[in-house]
Amino acid sequence: MLVPLQSAADPLAIAGTFATFAVFLSITAYIAARNVLGDVPVRNAFLVGPIPAAVSILVATFAESDAVLFGGLFAALVLDGVAIAYVYGESRRLSAYITLIHFVVSVILGTILFGIWALATSAPA
Repeated sequence: MLVPLQSAADPLAIAGTFATFAVFLSITAYIAARNVLGDVPVRNAFLVGPIPAAVSILVATFAESDAVLFGGLFAALVLDGVAIAYVYGESRRLSAYITLIHFVVSVILGTILFGIWALATSAPA
């Protein structure tokens, strides 16, 4: 029997992980929207970020197979696009483009930050 990843974790730790991830995704959503649309309010991005963060946390916690993980990624991307279309009031096509840019910026910035963290934690004392 598979046990969920976060089954023994403190609820405060899960909430902190969600909040950190939501802020990260909000920042990258702002970067993506600003890149495509120009000058946009920051508060709109903070409405977009928590949605894919919630889906990601739930799927990563309770997924029992790789198919569920890929389905969760797809669901997070679709809901991200829906949130972007709703918040920014753009067409589906432009919202899909902003979603793609959001995904790319999140992967690039996440990789850079993880690399910096990995280098910093592996440095000799």
